[in-house]
Amino acid sequence: MVDFLRDTAADLADRVRGREVSARELVQHALERIEALNPAVNAFCEVDGDRALADAAGVDEAVARGEDPGPLAGLPIGVKDLEDAAGFRTTRGSLLYAGRPAATGDSELVARLKAAGCVVVGKTNTPELGHKGDTTNLVFGASRNAWNLEHSPGGSSGGSSAALAAGMVPMATGSDGGGSIRIPAALCGFSGIKPSLGRVPSGGDEGPDRGNLSTKGVMARRIADVALGLDSVIGPDQRDLRSLPMPEASWSAAVLDPSPPIRVGWSPTLGYGTTDTEVLAICEAALRTLEGLGAEIVEIDTVFPEDPVMAWASFVGAYLVRSVTRAGAVDGDWSEVDPTLVPLLELGRSRTAQDLVAAEDACHRYNVDLVRVFSDVRVLVTPTTAGTAPRSGEQGTVNGEPTLNWVAYTYPFNLTRSPAGTVCAGLTAAGLPVGLQVVGPQHGDQVVLRTIAALEEALGLPEPPRL
Repeated sequence: MVDFLRDTAADLADRVRGREVSARELVQHALERIEALNPAVNAFCEVDGDRALADAAGVDEAVARGEDPGPLAGLPIGVKDLEDAAGFRTTRGSLLYAGRPAATGDSELVARLKAAGCVVVGKTNTPELGHKGDTTNLVFGASRNAWNLEHSPGGSSGGSSAALAAGMVPMATGSDGGGSIRIPAALCGFSGIKPSLGRVPSGGDEGPDRGNLSTKGVMARRIADVALGLDSVIGPDQRDLRSLPMPEASWSAAVLDPSPPIRVGWSPTLGYGTTDTEVLAICEAALRTLEGLGAEIVEIDTVFPEDPVMAWASFVGAYLVRSVTRAGAVDGDWSEVDPTLVPLLELGRSRTAQDLVAAEDACHRYNVDLVRVFSDVRVLVTPTTAGTAPRSGEQGTVNGEPTLNWVAYTYPFNLTRSPAGTVCAGLTAAGLPVGLQVVGPQHGDQVVLRTIAALEEALGLPEPPRL
């Protein structure tokens, strides 16, 4: 019996290596779940069952020969449709890319996951070029949240989060250039982390889509499974100028003995935001749990003296203009792109070199602000989002009012390159998950992982409704 909502990735891989279950059986279960649920959830935008079953057979043959296929042996995964997986198109959720042929190779992240034993079953949906916190696009439509199908699973790794929350796969890939791992993990009720910039290298022959903002990662429902996946993909790549050396200690080992730091900073608004009252109450209740684990909570009214959104948007707009230009769009002709993408493209067109230098200077200032915070506390916690999961295709709200700033608390930590994760703090009265964000100092990924693990254990991991 296999159940991706309840079985851990480590247990599934151990069972494959121990020949208690085959990789083909895991993949077949994933394909059956996708066939049954994807019409309603729309998490996957492309699936190749024959390829996946053939790859799974290769894992089983290795086990039969007495070989170890890797720590993620036989795990079926979805790959976010912003990166390449051999044999699948990379549409980026965009009409501009949808007609391109299938990729002939894997991204570095996918290649490392395959080398660890994973089997790719398909591509997961994403908003066009990963530009927003709701996963809907003009090519494949909207992905849905298993907690309530009328609501968004977040974005831009929303197809991956939707697949995990529906129990289609035990693991998927994601990327985070402004909250795109943390937002969907929070809205779908599980744990996630954006590693420090450079931990998971981009590699490849072309520069990464969002340069110094975005980091790739592994998504799963439990932080222990996330850490297990990350242990297989972190480490340097000489093609990536930002890549970091391999950490000395295993990240999986870091979550086996979860413990919160002694001194924790709590900032309900980071100094510039407005947090939904129900979200705030749920996060504050989670803080009391953290206190019960022995942590001292230090309230910090202001982390940043201003909303960092313009520095972030300047970079993103410029990167997005590059992406649509690479795809053949004529400069200024945005007729084939999602209308919600147009303001960012127009902003990107208007940025000068000096504007981008000013944005880099802002990154430095925000990091200095954060260093001051970490001189007094070990980790910083905030609400992951200012509002709850919006209805699919609609603007998020804070206290009932539609606002772009319902995701105001994630993007600053892309500018500072900080490790930042999320854990489910609880559910709203309407039964929608709320996330608590955990931010660490430069390269302090392990303290973030340990804190999330401690909270996850103390708060419990809610299980989505069975679809």
